[in-house]
Amino acid sequence: MATPADVRALFEAKLKDSATPPDFHPLDLERAKDEKYLQRVLYHSEKDPKQAADMLWDILTWRKSVGASDINESNIRMDYVQEGVFFPRGRDIDGSLLLIFKAKMHVKGQREYEELKKIMIYWFDRVEREENGKRITMFFDMDGSGLGNMDMELVKYLITLFKLYYPYFLNYIVIYQMPWVLSAAFKVVKTLLPAKAVEKMKFVTKDTLKDIVAPEQALAVWGGKDNYVFEFIPESKTNSEHTTSKKVTFAEQGDSQHSPGEMLRLVPNDTIIFKNDNDEISGQFTITNMDDSAISFKIRTTAPEKFRVRPSSGTLASGASQTVLIVVQPGIHLRTVTKDRFLVMSIQIPKTDLNQKELSEIWQASTGSKTDEYRLKCQFPDKDIPKNGNVTDGKSPEKTDSVANSLSNLEMNYEMLHRDLQKLKWMQFLTLTITVFVAVVGYLIYVNVGEEGKYCERL
Repeated sequence: MATPADVRALFEAKLKDSATPPDFHPLDLERAKDEKYLQRVLYHSEKDPKQAADMLWDILTWRKSVGASDINESNIRMDYVQEGVFFPRGRDIDGSLLLIFKAKMHVKGQREYEELKKIMIYWFDRVEREENGKRITMFFDMDGSGLGNMDMELVKYLITLFKLYYPYFLNYIVIYQMPWVLSAAFKVVKTLLPAKAVEKMKFVTKDTLKDIVAPEQALAVWGGKDNYVFEFIPESKTNSEHTTSKKVTFAEQGDSQHSPGEMLRLVPNDTIIFKNDNDEISGQFTITNMDDSAISFKIRTTAPEKFRVRPSSGTLASGASQTVLIVVQPGIHLRTVTKDRFLVMSIQIPKTDLNQKELSEIWQASTGSKTDEYRLKCQFPDKDIPKNGNVTDGKSPEKTDSVANSLSNLEMNYEMLHRDLQKLKWMQFLTLTITVFVAVVGYLIYVNVGEEGKYCERL
């Protein structure tokens, strides 16, 4: 299996063999030595070491061409930054930071495009440092926006950053409250993305946002509980020197060892194995508090409608354990469930017998530096998956297939209705235009005829 060392060796060989070695920025060359960064490049390149080494070369070449490592608060348009078109705030259900783009605050052509690109690089580099390379979610807040706010060039540039220059950095692309007039534009965006990235696009409304962003993490303007109003805070000196005090401890190593400094030990630590037991698909894992103090934990999932989680939250004294049972809801297609993830979040608390209000206040006052986060995947052995791919809960395959066919027909009817509605809107617009035109022409004829009549009377 390819390793970061393989990528580094290929990159260094290419650097050595280059007739005119490029003068890469010293900070960027450090990326070629950072095992965690090389691992990201390798994952982004489908674990192909040659492809990963080429991507690393392209990243460093691009960063040199745009001066990415020299972009900071002293050489970007701070008046643009302080308007709050882009800013990070809140986290998705996986614990990934939201980088928010407020579409209604941007009007195409009103700002210098090259300056906007520098600001995007500034935010990408800054959150990459502050999050220690952890993936982020691009959140397009389209509420209140219209055609004048849709800047395809800017959106394409954002997609390009994720696709080519910030490896394994994208968790989701969330499009919130998209107006129907912009639906065609986002169909174009889909064509710019690889197939795997298209799966990461989530179109949400105020009612469905909670499936991706918990109410505690959502802004009040989205119907959430966060009353935050954007105010630019300069990056701290500590972060600008590429160190971080934030402790994010997703279990990705693939072993069952507990890392020093982590609050919890999860067994299994990265994958929940589901089994079919008496027509019920279920899996479980155990949480153990390894901290010296009591902790509170919460469990979130990318698809809460698909699972029952018991318990979904709780408290643990130091050294105590809790087994969590997860059951797949009846009628859910298992092939889609394998893509879902679970997030376990924990935070220190003074004692275990706090009431719900006290716990809520502690969580609301917490910041990323005070919490631990652990991500779990789902695995379903093929022998435990019913042939029709569904959890039937005793229902016959014929009935399940019938339901699936009904849903398929419903989707087709919806598409036809949507097309007919679009045609009707255009017909109404055309009819109105013709009516106005005829009225104007009629009025002009009436005026001209009246003037001719008066002229004849004078003669």
